[in-house]
Parts: sequence; C-alpha cells; structure tokens
Amino acid sequence: MSNNKQIKIASAAYIVMHSCKRKNKRDKRWWVTQLYKSRDMYSGSTLLADLKFQEISGQFQNFVRMSSQHFELLINMIGPKIRKLNTRLRMAVPVKERLAITLRFLATGDSYTSMQYLFKVSEQLISSIVPETCRALIEVLKDYVKMPSTPEEWLLVSEQYQELWNFPNCLGAIDGKHVARQTPINSGSEYYNYKSHCSIVLLALVDANYNFIFADAGCQGRISDGGVFKHSTLYKRLQSNDLKIPTARSLPGRNQEVEYVFLGHEAFPLSKHIIKPFSGTHRKGSLERIFNYRLSRAKEL
Repeated sequence: MSNNKQIKIASAAYIVMHSCKRKNKRDKRWWVTQLYKSRDMYSGSTLLADLKFQEISGQFQNFVRMSSQHFELLINMIGPKIRKLNTRLRMAVPVKERLAITLRFLATGDSYTSMQYLFKVSEQLISSIVPETCRALIEVLKDYVKMPSTPEEWLLVSEQYQELWNFPNCLGAIDGKHVARQTPINSGSEYYNYKSHCSIVLLALVDANYNFIFADAGCQGRISDGGVFKHSTLYKRLQSNDLKIPTARSLPGRNQEVEYVFLGHEAFPLSKHIIKPFSGTHRKGSLERIFNYRLSRAKEL
C-alpha cells in the first residue's frame, strides 16, 4: 500500500473519530436559567404583595379566589407541612408562593408550563408543589366540611335558613358545578357535557351561610346533576333514613305539619325531602310564581 493511501486512510479515521467525539459531548446547561435567577428582582411573592396592596379593588381575591385574611389563615395552617429549607445552591420557594401556585392552578386549570413564567418557578418544581400542597390542604381542612349528625344540628341549619332567607324547614341547597378538565385517554365522550367541553361534576350541599356540609366530586361530565345525586352517598343515606333528619313540624302560622327539605333545581328528583320549582311559566302574582321566587332566592347562595 502506498504512503499516500495510508495517509488518506489515517486522515479519514481521524475525522470519523473526532466527529463521534463531538457528538458525544453534550452542551453545558445552566444550573439555574436566567429566568429563575431574576426571582430576586420580581417573583411570586412580589406579585402577591402588589395584589394585596390593591386588595380593595378585588385583584387579590380574583387572583387566588379568596381574601388575604383567608389566605394568611391557610398559610399558618399548612406552613409547617410544606415549608422547605434553603440550601447552598438555591433558595427554597416560600410557603406563600407554594400556596398561591396551587390556588391559581385549582382556580384556572392553567398549565404548569404557563405558570412557570408567571411565578418564575420551573415546570418540574410546580408539578411537585401542587400535589404536595393539595395533600396538606386536605389534611388540615378535612374536618371543616362536616354534615350535621343529629336532629339538633339539622335544626340549627333550618333556623339559619328561616332567619337569613325567610324559608322555613330548609336543611340546605343542593347543586352541581362542572369543572373543566382535559379529556382522559380512551375516554370517548364519557366526560363530554352539555356545555360542549370535558368536565367532572362537583355536587355540593351548603347551609344558609355558604358553608359546604357535603361535597362529592369526580363524576363524569356527561351525567346530569340528578344522576350525580343518585350516585352519591348523600342520596343513599337519604333513602335509608340515615341522615337523622328532624321530624316534620308545622310552618309559621300554620297547623299542618311539613317535612324538612333540601332545595334543588329541575334536574333533581322530587321526593319527600327534596323540593324544586314548579315547571313552566306562571302568571305574575300566582302562588306558583311566588313559591318559585322564594325557593330561588333561598337557593341562589
């Protein structure tokens, strides 16, 4: 083999080896990107402070869906459970930002990718912050949603309804709320609702002071409020007379005894303890129209 041919082969081998070496060499990555480094100048904490300063205009409540007083109360309750320590390499995300990130996600359903630019926290970290904070919220608030367990406790609810809404013998208002969600894989139209988007249904029973006393979440959006109610533990306990509902009593100024009831809308089944508006249209001043108005007024909490 000639010297020239040997030189060409050696040169080609060197080029191939050098190319392979360059391919295997990865580009250096930033430990913290420039976006997150600027947290010192403006971060989620700064945003919350600005919104709190403008609380009188409702901007803070619109952002996290609660007042600053309730926000601070939640911080005190879950702080010890989600607080992280600073390290030599980076500063931990404060509790208030962790809570704000979670509340903003729950209120809007915004993507983690979008929220990382708002709070200057990485998408990967947000994906761990939200579940962790939700678990802490469930743990500290689980006893706040409590259904009355004795006739005396139900009577307190009824007294508040009569005092605040002038509707006697009422034990609560039932309604459903569609919560938008991404379509699960291979679910077909299972979660597709009448509003033309995918959702799950939150069924809730509230008292006269806007407090939840029962909640059921997760049923597919295609199911009506009445259908969700029939699959709930509330309905099953109502059917088995396990709710400890007080015995019937007469209305103010009347002698005939009337059962205690829950207020629902047209989708709910009319029964001994559930009432709903009269269907159709009714002339002004008619008893049906007056009843519907009074029921709607007591139910629209």
